[in-house]
Amino acid sequence: MTDLEERAAPSRAGALRRAAPALAGYAAVRALGLLALFLWSAARDESAYTLLTARWDALWYVRVAELGYGYEVRLANGDVHSNLAFFPLLPWLERLVAAVSPLSYADGGFLVSLFASFAAAWGIFAVADRVYGRRAGVCAVLLWAVLPVGIVQSMAYSESLFTALAAWSLYAMMTGRWVTAGTLALLAGLTRPVGLAVVAAVWVAAAASFIGDRRAADSVGDGRADDSVGDGRAAGQGAPRAPAGPGTRTRRLLGMLLAPLGTVGYVLWVGHRTGKGPLGYLDVQAGWRNGFDGGYAFARFVAEKFTSFPAALAGVGLILGVASVVWLYVTGVRQRQPLPLLVYTGVVTALALCASSYFGSKPRLLLPAFPLLLPFARSLAGLRMRRSAVVLGSVAVASAVYGAFWLNGSGPP
Repeated sequence: MTDLEERAAPSRAGALRRAAPALAGYAAVRALGLLALFLWSAARDESAYTLLTARWDALWYVRVAELGYGYEVRLANGDVHSNLAFFPLLPWLERLVAAVSPLSYADGGFLVSLFASFAAAWGIFAVADRVYGRRAGVCAVLLWAVLPVGIVQSMAYSESLFTALAAWSLYAMMTGRWVTAGTLALLAGLTRPVGLAVVAAVWVAAAASFIGDRRAADSVGDGRADDSVGDGRAAGQGAPRAPAGPGTRTRRLLGMLLAPLGTVGYVLWVGHRTGKGPLGYLDVQAGWRNGFDGGYAFARFVAEKFTSFPAALAGVGLILGVASVVWLYVTGVRQRQPLPLLVYTGVVTALALCASSYFGSKPRLLLPAFPLLLPFARSLAGLRMRRSAVVLGSVAVASAVYGAFWLNGSGPP
């Protein structure tokens, strides 16, 4: 067991009280964003609620909830957009809400995202609080809330649901609750394709813990048991006190077995449904022109910006944005973030930046990569309260205005 795993987690009531300032701040930021959206939409004679619940991907999720799988759209260029590309957990929850209430499927999607966004905020706080302390946890939540595409957290999309499941799975890994971590990873794998990132985190962190157990056992056998404490920042990192008992190893193994079942199960089902075997889901994504090409298409897209002016300014902005993401990840490595966070963030970032999907979606695809914000959160936590409040308040206003502008314009997907 590592020091991180041994530290007792607070009770649920105590954890909620500890997270209360972060959740209150998150509610204020999201309320500001929604207010700006409703005012902007009203000025344009648009329905803000429709923008949140009945456009872009939200419509596809509602169709899955209402009609099941099998719906597709054939475009003039030959592309086939199938609703099999959308993982089932959000539609299942939309259907559940509609079944037990008078709400529509779209209303259900909005309600699920609303509650999931707060669950995600709480999970982000729990992770950051455990690594860097309470103030950093509050700052991490507020930074996630004020992201330029933060309005997506309030949409009937799957980002909030996925982030909630991922954050709490990561927290469960960091506290040695492997069955919980694996179960949440399973559910995350039923939510979005990037659920693979949570699975990878469970497997790598668990493997590191097994290796730590073996080293601890060897030390005990040699009479050199190390009673020192690890750095307290990563499951599987630092010097182990003693090898885990059989029960802990069994739960860890069970978590590893549970983790991939959501992703693997859905992908195999799609392959069976399409008759194209285990890789059938890749064909479905290809119909949407989605795939993993190592970033080639994105690099070409950026390079094309430099063929004219002022498009070249956008190209410079994209390069700076990618460089910032890479710098934040490297900073997290240098700050010795917990191993599960580094694995998870690395996979989410790689899938977002190196996919050949619609390039305007990349900021949204990075939304679940909240550990990238921890270096900023740590810095803000070191400032005086008034200064950090001014910074976050200013960014919150800018984010609210941008979110209203964005959804009333091109918006997602």
